Amino acid sequence: MKLDVRLKRAYLPPSPDDGVRILVDRLWPRGVRKSGAAIDRWLKDVAPSAELRRWFGHDPSRWEEFDRRYRAELSRDAAPLNELRKAARGARLTLVYAARDEVHNEAVILRDLLVH
Repeated sequence: MKLDVRLKRAYLPPSPDDGVRILVDRLWPRGVRKSGAAIDRWLKDVAPSAELRRWFGHDPSRWEEFDRRYRAELSRDAAPLNELRKAARGARLTLVYAARDEVHNEAVILRDLLVH
């Protein structure tokens, strides 16, 4: 079964086309009001550890190593990723993230793990 998993920055307005919206960041996005974010669930545990997030610092030159380390973190505890898989079955899932870089962020890796 092919899963419909989309990505969206937390700073973009929610849309009915988003389906189930899950925030995948450990920290709430700065300046985003909870009342207007239309977040269905906030899965902090699926986000990279604070240590890994700080090390990466959204530096594209560290992307490949970040990808490897983040996947290793996720493999140590399958429960958060399994929660995302469960949420994606039979419904569109939008992974919401705060990063400015739309190519180098944890949601990209999570989508890849979910759809492949």
